[in-house]
Amino acid sequence: MIVILLCGAQFMLALDFSILSVSLPVIGSELGFAFNDLQWIVTAFALPSGGLLLLFGRTADLYGRRSWFIAGMGLFTVASLVGGLAWSPAVLIAARAGQGLAAAMLTPAAMSLLTTSFNEGGLREKALGINGTLLSLGFLTGVVLGGVITDFTSWRVTLLINVPIGILAVIAAPILIRESRNAHAPRLDLVGAVTVTGGLLSVIFGITSAERNGWSSPVTLGSLALGVVLLIAFFLAESRVKDPLIDLGLLRKRSVSWANTMGLLTFSMMTGMVFLMTLYMQHVRDMTPLTTGFAFAALGVAAVLGGAVSARIVGALGVHKVLVIGLLLQGLSTAALVLLSQDSGLVLLLVATAVGGFGHLLAVVGYMITATSGVRDDQQGLATGMAYTAQQLGLTVGTPILGTIAAARMSSLGEGTAQDVATLSGAHLGVLVAGGVLLVGAVLAAVLLRPASAPSETATTAAAS
Repeated sequence: MIVILLCGAQFMLALDFSILSVSLPVIGSELGFAFNDLQWIVTAFALPSGGLLLLFGRTADLYGRRSWFIAGMGLFTVASLVGGLAWSPAVLIAARAGQGLAAAMLTPAAMSLLTTSFNEGGLREKALGINGTLLSLGFLTGVVLGGVITDFTSWRVTLLINVPIGILAVIAAPILIRESRNAHAPRLDLVGAVTVTGGLLSVIFGITSAERNGWSSPVTLGSLALGVVLLIAFFLAESRVKDPLIDLGLLRKRSVSWANTMGLLTFSMMTGMVFLMTLYMQHVRDMTPLTTGFAFAALGVAAVLGGAVSARIVGALGVHKVLVIGLLLQGLSTAALVLLSQDSGLVLLLVATAVGGFGHLLAVVGYMITATSGVRDDQQGLATGMAYTAQQLGLTVGTPILGTIAAARMSSLGEGTAQDVATLSGAHLGVLVAGGVLLVGAVLAAVLLRPASAPSETATTAAAS
């Protein structure tokens, strides 16, 4: 029951990140959003949910993971109710920001409660496999359900459905979960909290604003520069503080730093690929949002299958090989989408996205297990906060980066090129870049995350069995 509660919360958060994406035009028409302001419905969630993860992960370690989980779930429930009843753009944006703030509280608390409930080995890897499945499935299901729910009911239902689920979770949490905290909690490092939070918020804002303002705009460059300065200040400050927000020794562990890098790559290239294929289906193949959502069903089914068998595959091959294989499958299947054409290729699309979804799920499970293994229980909130910061950054940056690459390709073709031809060419370049990035990631994972010795991997395999 604990696994169901904690993993279910992760599924709900991932779903809410993406579920409104295909409903943006309808929401804009109903509430009176300016077209250029629609992106804030997604950005308002992404900013706090990504920028505050490290701070709230450490806070959960220090002051109680269960209490933080309940508080976050309560806030998420209230914000979902306000968003579902929103009567103006400002109210909806505020509600989405509240959801993002709650997600930053919930995510590291739920994940650290999950990892500290099981010892390293087979049971923890199985729980993380279930969690990884629901995490990826939540994002992908949101893309499908958003169109279905909006077409048949109202976009408001996508938010209001969280209310009864959230109430049940708040009631169940004190019954099912024991409190977990660091008994020797030091004072919270305020300098570290301010600099890392400000740095992450600035970087995320800069990247998301690039899609609207361009990468060379003063807003984009200024936000990115400020973010880099604040993050540098954070690392300098942490090396001089007695009780730092983040133990830099944890960051120096290859299993933590490089596994999170792989998490950033797999999530960013997956979300970017989904965006490019949405453009392909709607602007090249003239498919409706509803049929576009259904076309991604193969991706979701494959993710479920990957989650169902990931624990067995990890037990048979070891975490390291699973991570590398996952990145390879995702990279090769993404690059194969370059074979799509204007009037054929739907079978290729379904097969390639399904293989990519399966590989993505394996990569997610592999990086989550690697990034949280060998970490003390009193640092699990921080470790999981770092892992989910990588995930959130990936979800946030994939679309603007690959979208910019596709747009640059489209612009280079000139005004005389038909729109569908230009869109297809831009999508082709985007998936080639995404595939290449993932294949490079697979090579790096194979070399840099190789187990120190064969016996350690054998032990992992034996424990998972």
